[in-house]
Amino acid sequence: MVQERFGHSLIQAKPDRATMTPRHPTIAEINLAAFRQNLRLVRQRIGPHRALLAVVKANAYGHGIVPISKTAISENVQGLGVAFVEEGIQLRRSGIAQPILVMAGFLPEEIEGLLEHRLTPVVSHPDQIEGLRQALEKTSGSIGVHLKIDTGMGRLGMSDNDLVPLIEQARRVKSIEIIGLMSHLADDDLTDGRPAEDQIDRFVKAQKTIAALGLTIPFLHMANSAAILSLERAWFNMVRPGIMLYGYPPPSRPGDAIPVKPVMTLKTRIIHLKRVPAGTPVSYGRTYTTRRESLIAVLPIGYADGYSRAWSNRGEVLIGGRRVPVVGRVCMDMTMVDVTEVPAVGFGDEAVLIGSQGEETLSADELARKLGTIPYEILCAVSNRVPRFYHEGAVPS
Repeated sequence: MVQERFGHSLIQAKPDRATMTPRHPTIAEINLAAFRQNLRLVRQRIGPHRALLAVVKANAYGHGIVPISKTAISENVQGLGVAFVEEGIQLRRSGIAQPILVMAGFLPEEIEGLLEHRLTPVVSHPDQIEGLRQALEKTSGSIGVHLKIDTGMGRLGMSDNDLVPLIEQARRVKSIEIIGLMSHLADDDLTDGRPAEDQIDRFVKAQKTIAALGLTIPFLHMANSAAILSLERAWFNMVRPGIMLYGYPPPSRPGDAIPVKPVMTLKTRIIHLKRVPAGTPVSYGRTYTTRRESLIAVLPIGYADGYSRAWSNRGEVLIGGRRVPVVGRVCMDMTMVDVTEVPAVGFGDEAVLIGSQGEETLSADELARKLGTIPYEILCAVSNRVPRFYHEGAVPS
């Protein structure tokens, strides 16, 4: 029997054993209890009077957009944040009715989907207003939009000079209601808070400009995970936590940290063991040669699963509660590790690539530092070929 928890409800499926597909040995375990706790810690941080928009774009940072979104909704978040229209449609088709904010813009051909699925778009260009106007003329519906201003990110968002003309354009369309004003902090860790303070100043200035037009906007937001930790001035009346919900808070000042816990464990099993003499080359290109008689384990995970080829001859994996080195090049479907020093290692033993085993832990933070990247990329890289299994187990200590 296959069991998965989506939110509080237990979903059970009884597959036909004659056609049942064996479970793939590489899996990502998603601890929904840890996700819930992380979300509650954010809620405690911001207080009861601010709205919380859970960011679930990019397949919920690799964790599975539908089950994560349903879990967030069960914790009474005020809305969900996605990047693209297709992600919002996926959530609507899964039965989610709560507000969904599409944050990365939209193309003219996507407007019909926005309207049909009652998604809330972020608007920062007059062509977007015009496209919505034309589409709404063909229906009797209406739509709420969030305006985005560029306060220093240099990406999406209108300039200060474009704000008033765009608002006036939107207000001429009776079926468009401006319900949010947002911006995006350019720093994801706020190690230097001065640029962020400048961005907040520009955001506040935009608010005052809007107020002078006699317009009241319900939702004001620009706080990412780092700002939730370290910059209360950026909270306004809604915040947008992302990476911290999945257990990886950005750096913060002493006293600002909150004890969020990782939600994902990436693991596989030893699919082959081979004892080889000294001088044996391993994997493509012969980039590694054994210097002693060695026991080599083959793991059924590779770069097609999101385990980067950059780990060739430099990565580590947990087996038997020990760190063991990746040897040779990581292949599309397989990775080799040296388990010579692991006592009683056997065929089918568990190998952990992200997570804990015994007293050892390999976090996405540590992996990111070694590759010169950020934990976002490590988590998002776990491909759709890797099945996700959801449970409400104990929160990691």
